[in-house]
Amino acid sequence: MPANMSSRPRARLPAAASLLIFGLMLAGCGKKPAPPPPPPQVGVVTLHPQAVQRTTDLPGRTSSVMIAQIIPQVSGVILKRLFIEGGDVEAGQQLYQIDPAPYQATYDNAVATLKRYQAQLTADRAQATRYKPLAAAQAVSQQDYDNAVAAVGEDEAEIASAKAQIESARINLQYTKVYSPISGTIGASSVTPGALVTAYQTTPLATVTTLDPIYVDVNESTTDWLRLKQEAAAGRLVLAPDGSAKVTLTLEDGSTYPLDGRMQFAEVNVDQTTGTVLVRALFPNPQHLLLPGMYVHAKLDEGTDKAAILVPQQAVSRNTHGDPVVLLVNAQNVVSQVVIQTGQNVGNYWLATSGLKDGDRVVVDGQQNATVGKAVTPVDETAQFAANPAA
Repeated sequence: MPANMSSRPRARLPAAASLLIFGLMLAGCGKKPAPPPPPPQVGVVTLHPQAVQRTTDLPGRTSSVMIAQIIPQVSGVILKRLFIEGGDVEAGQQLYQIDPAPYQATYDNAVATLKRYQAQLTADRAQATRYKPLAAAQAVSQQDYDNAVAAVGEDEAEIASAKAQIESARINLQYTKVYSPISGTIGASSVTPGALVTAYQTTPLATVTTLDPIYVDVNESTTDWLRLKQEAAAGRLVLAPDGSAKVTLTLEDGSTYPLDGRMQFAEVNVDQTTGTVLVRALFPNPQHLLLPGMYVHAKLDEGTDKAAILVPQQAVSRNTHGDPVVLLVNAQNVVSQVVIQTGQNVGNYWLATSGLKDGDRVVVDGQQNATVGKAVTPVDETAQFAANPAA
């Protein structure tokens, strides 16, 4: 009896275990698998062409439009200085007076010599007139008549020489008054009254510099210069109607010069050592705030690019080669990477010169979640970047 009772539980254990396993299998078959996570979100901006004012920032220096070194053209002693150092002078204004006495004496002597030759001409001409009929009547010899005619010609030559000497003496006498050839600001005088100066000496008596207007010279790379020429020829870049470009200045202390200038011309020869061309702008300078030789930053208004592609700076990174790259999201929301070329910065944007086109969607937020070749969930942030990029 006890043996039969001990065997019954062992007979029921397999059936209970089977039921438990069967119940677990039924429960497992009713549970659904977890769905895959959604693609990561990234912020994108859709690019469209737009008109952008193109500028270029270049360092430069100011230079004078005209500068004149005052050099004496005759020798002598300085009697007077007729200007205030550092003041403004006008063209034709007398600056110095050199002692005119020796040049006045030379002039007077030349005048007297002319009068003597003129008197001699009168006498010789009268004698030749008298000899002419006498020679015909053989009352005087033909040789005497010929000598009288030759004397008249000699007197006329002496008169011409005397007139030239008078003109030379007059010019030298005039040179004793030293005038300013241009209008401008005159610097310090290198001589004082009583000093002896010599004609065409190497040391100038003073220097006159025109400060209003004034030049600003900058050097632009030939690459940029060719690009501007090609874009203007292709119609992408629209310049001012008169063909000139506006230029603004930033001074050494960081302040902005209040008056705008205009680009005058570009040098036709390239500096072979730097690969740049000289670009010159003209600025009004009524307050003489700009002085020759000052270092400035010039911003050249290159014109309007009618179909510029601007890409937010935060969307641009660099690859291992140092090239600028951006992440694009295509129509299937798959990420790709493209190499672009950038020009100048316009506000918080880069001007993309190649690599991007109308309608491209660039990733501006969540780049760390974007993997090339993988899908993403794009969130349009174009409206957040719609403000004027140049503001």
